[in-house]
This record gives sequence, C-alpha cells and structure tokens, in this order.
Amino acid sequence: MSDNDVAAKRKTRAKPKLERPKLYKVILVNDDYTPREFVVMVLKAVFRMSEETGYRVMMTAHKLGTSVVVICAKDVAETKAKEATDLGKEAGFPLLFTTEPEE
Repeated sequence: MSDNDVAAKRKTRAKPKLERPKLYKVILVNDDYTPREFVVMVLKAVFRMSEETGYRVMMTAHKLGTSVVVICAKDVAETKAKEATDLGKEAGFPLLFTTEPEE
C-alpha cells in the first residue's frame, strides 16, 4: 500500500434509543348518585365502548369502588377523563374520572 491510498473507514452512528411514552390509566370512581344508565352512556360516548363493555366497566366500579376504563398516553388520558367528568357536571352528577400512571 502506498502513501496515496486511502483506506475507507465506515462511520458508525449510534441511534439514540427513544423511550416509549409512559402510559396512564383512566379510572372511573364510583359514587352513589350518578345513574348507571348515564355512566354507561358516557362510557359509550367518550371512550367508544359497546353497551355491554360499558355496563361491565360501570358494574366493576360499582362493586369495587373504582374501575380502569382505558390505558393510553398521558395527554389522551387526561383529555378523556376531563371530557367524561365534564359531561357528568353538565348533567348535574358528581361523576368522576381520574388518571394515574400505569405501573
């Protein structure tokens, strides 16, 4: 090999590893005043649940005190929880949806 020959070297770049965004749970909190039919209607309207799935989520919250409705990205979870809670307030019910990080 002479001095004029240049060896080709490959440059390697490390791609930064992107972490998946943390997921959040939307939780339905049971209360003694909001009618069951209204809760199911909100679950269908806001979370796009079927009648049967909404009923099961509502009954789980009724029996256990809370029920996980959906697990999604933080901003989506907070938006849907606020939208569902606001529907309850507009109708005069203390319906409450909260969010918390998934573990």
